[in-house]
Amino acid sequence: MMSDIIADGLTRIRNAAARKLDTTTLLYSKLMTNVLDVFKDKGYIETYKVEEKDGKPEIVVVLKYDENGNSVINEVTRLSKPGRRVYKGYEELKNYKNGYGTIVVSTNKGVIANDEAYKNKVGGEVICSIW
Repeated sequence: MMSDIIADGLTRIRNAAARKLDTTTLLYSKLMTNVLDVFKDKGYIETYKVEEKDGKPEIVVVLKYDENGNSVINEVTRLSKPGRRVYKGYEELKNYKNGYGTIVVSTNKGVIANDEAYKNKVGGEVICSIW
């Protein structure tokens, strides 16, 4: 049994980007699809889709590369872990990497990016960061 599906998914994305693969497959969870929605909106991945394999759903992620063939993802990090949850108020979510990066936050308004959380003045659990 895996205790942290989000960390596993982020690691699979990081490894696939390092190997310059076109797609990667993640374990399904609703939270992971919400995180991927933020990644897609911010332009870190092309798209993703949920598929059935052997009766179990899985997520196929299409990675995004620039015109030189380099991944647009420089770093993706899990911040809040099952053993140590990290919460931040909206004031602390204003900027990440001088606006070049994104923090994914789970709020009472759903899973959103840090700039949207700051604009809506909501804080929450900081899931991961990407730039």
